Amino acid sequence: MKTVILSGGIGYRLKEETEFKPKPMVLVGGKPILWHIMKIYSHYGFNDFIIALGYKGTLIKEYFLTQKYFSSDFTIDTKTGRTKIYHNSNDSSKDNFQITFVDTGEDTLPGERILRIKKYVPKEDKNFMVTYGDGVSDVNIEKLVIFHNKQNTTGTLTGVHPRSKYGLLSTDSQGIITNFREKPVLKEWTNGGFMIFKQSFFEYIKPGEYEHEGLKRLVAKKQLSVYTHDGFWHCMDTYSDVDDLNKIWEENPKWKVW
Repeated sequence: MKTVILSGGIGYRLKEETEFKPKPMVLVGGKPILWHIMKIYSHYGFNDFIIALGYKGTLIKEYFLTQKYFSSDFTIDTKTGRTKIYHNSNDSSKDNFQITFVDTGEDTLPGERILRIKKYVPKEDKNFMVTYGDGVSDVNIEKLVIFHNKQNTTGTLTGVHPRSKYGLLSTDSQGIITNFREKPVLKEWTNGGFMIFKQSFFEYIKPGEYEHEGLKRLVAKKQLSVYTHDGFWHCMDTYSDVDDLNKIWEENPKWKVW
């Protein structure tokens, strides 16, 4: 089954990082967050990716084309161009990824990006997966697929608990603050990505739209299910999120299921 990773956004709120590289290439633990996402899927045996490129997409191509040289020692013969790679235990070129890179346009909205990769999803594949290039989770992809097949709806998205962007206060009846929670995880649900669709989903999305419009059409037809995930999920919208993810990676990388 193909896994589509939407990787074309600019990431305006991460200008410090994305002025010179696309958002999925922002580093967490020395690796692009895109690599972390791919490792999650690959752990469950889903290693056939379609990366929908846009803003500075050539840098994503360059990373995967050249990573073996940056992660390993090597010898090069400058006359013949022949190289010899000395692999080490941390060599990420040993990752078992098959990647199709698709230029979906710099200013294209996510819904149309999905449409533009349609021809790379084999007709014999009943389903394909879609996620965003800026969020990590310890969601069990295998269980997600089983749930989707059981529901038999056109689409399934993963519902996660969002984290408040603000500190929240609790007060007593006298207006005295009794508790302060710094950016707590909320009880409500939001779309955390990690989605799976039947191929008929292509009929629900149109050019020039966000993917949410297609999801709304599925809702109207009662063809969208939610796989609720109470575990870890964290997206990368701001520089503070980058800092948080790097700290979590050092202390307890809960999304590192591989």
